[in-house]
Amino acid sequence: MLSTGLLAHLLEQNPAALATVAAGPLALPLFAGVPRLERLIPLVRHHIIGHWAGLYRNVAAARWDWVIDLRGSAFAYLLPFARHRRVAEKRNPKEHQVRQLARLLDVEPPPAPRIWLLPEHEAAAAALVPKTGPVLAIGPAANWRAKQWRDRNFAELARRLTASGGVFPDAPVVVLAAGNERAQAQALLDALPERRRIDLVGRVDLLTAAAVLKRCAMFIGNDTGLTHIAAAADTATLALFGPGSVVRYAPWGERTAVVTTPETPEVLMGRPGFDHRTADTLMDSLTVDAVIAAAAELRRRFPEEGR
Repeated sequence: MLSTGLLAHLLEQNPAALATVAAGPLALPLFAGVPRLERLIPLVRHHIIGHWAGLYRNVAAARWDWVIDLRGSAFAYLLPFARHRRVAEKRNPKEHQVRQLARLLDVEPPPAPRIWLLPEHEAAAAALVPKTGPVLAIGPAANWRAKQWRDRNFAELARRLTASGGVFPDAPVVVLAAGNERAQAQALLDALPERRRIDLVGRVDLLTAAAVLKRCAMFIGNDTGLTHIAAAADTATLALFGPGSVVRYAPWGERTAVVTTPETPEVLMGRPGFDHRTADTLMDSLTVDAVIAAAAELRRRFPEEGR
């Protein structure tokens, strides 16, 4: 998701160019609406080099003006017919990923991540989320448990934000997560009255989710790709961080904010025996009060009526 600004820059600087995008199957649908898209190539991992061999067969014979390799491999140098090659450097833990990617082409200021929507995504979103007033969106899941704020906290957060004296009084709440993350979203769904609950868990593709987010006043979520989609959709976005790196992966853009645990990622992940694959949440020190205060401040900064 953070690479989309770089692609947008290339397309804008080369208005006759066609684009081919190779990516993992989870991310690939994000590129379906790219202007002048020629091909989408799924990069499906089979064994150590199987996915690279398949990609090579797909692209080696073509003549490329630009080859951009964001995985930092030697692949770009194996293509015989390429005028310009750029390969991402080893990740710098002290630099935001958007800024590091921009340096591949010496672009300043760094191009912000971009979402390209098709009419069908806009139409689907309009049917799912009628614009009758501000709508709050929440993404309660995360790709590894240590980065996930507890489901009961999201439930309390939604109740308090949409209470009569809250930041979004009586507002509908969109709940977004993948289908296999329903258990992580259930407490939040159960906390919402049916008339104000818009349950989209496992029910929309990524670009429809982005179109839905464009119709919302605010998105609140964990340190995940969905949070970056919300920011790219120009929705006021509040990201909850604990063990993840704010320096590298904070949502990019003016309409964003981050609220963090009091402990740094180094402290959280430096605990004896920590393993991100098995660890329980490391977000318990982040209070509901702190998130509500951050949401209120973000709303104060961007108080658009009806959004």
